[in-house]
Amino acid sequence: MNEVVFLFDVDNTLLDNDRVTADLRKFLDAEVGTPRSDRYWEIFEQLRSELGYADYLGALQRYRVENPYDSHLLAVSTYLVNYAFANRLFPNSLDVLEYFKQFGPVVILTDGDVVFQPRKIERSGLYEAVDGNILIYIHKEMELADVERRFPASRYILVDDKIRILTEIKKLWKEKVITVFPKQGHYALDEKEVAKYPKADFEVERIGDLLKVSIDQLMGKND
Repeated sequence: MNEVVFLFDVDNTLLDNDRVTADLRKFLDAEVGTPRSDRYWEIFEQLRSELGYADYLGALQRYRVENPYDSHLLAVSTYLVNYAFANRLFPNSLDVLEYFKQFGPVVILTDGDVVFQPRKIERSGLYEAVDGNILIYIHKEMELADVERRFPASRYILVDDKIRILTEIKKLWKEKVITVFPKQGHYALDEKEVAKYPKADFEVERIGDLLKVSIDQLMGKND
């Protein structure tokens, strides 16, 4: 059993997904026009509400049902699949992963679909950075038994931009987990939403700030 395993979220934790979304919105506006672009985002939000995670390709499939003869669909799907995700990594994200690998296994723990999310992780360089240690669930906070089975450890350090996820996992794992909250992205910057939950064990302004944090500081947080 490992002494410690490091669990990192992807979207708005290691990778600026808000910019990915903004880029896609701009592309859609230009490719299909604002009215149809707006409809795509309505479908996207409906699907996210149903599934609990962002499904860009799933939303495109539903959009296709409504617009079966839209000749621009191929361009949109190609744009998504070939998007340069490596350009959207937050500064020092890869350095942070490399830094913590000296102390224990580093694992990507994320929610998402089974096509686009793995593609994002691979094209961004995150797959290689964590030596292929990737866990993708529909609701990761409900899959902790599987996380423990695959990566057993005495303690986990969880880094995630969603305070709700940190809180839920803290309730379940209690002192077995140290929660780290990078205040990046629209979820983390939503003060009203963040105020609903207790503070994480550790907070940083941005993911790169973890390079300045020693393992003793993190491990000693709950001691």
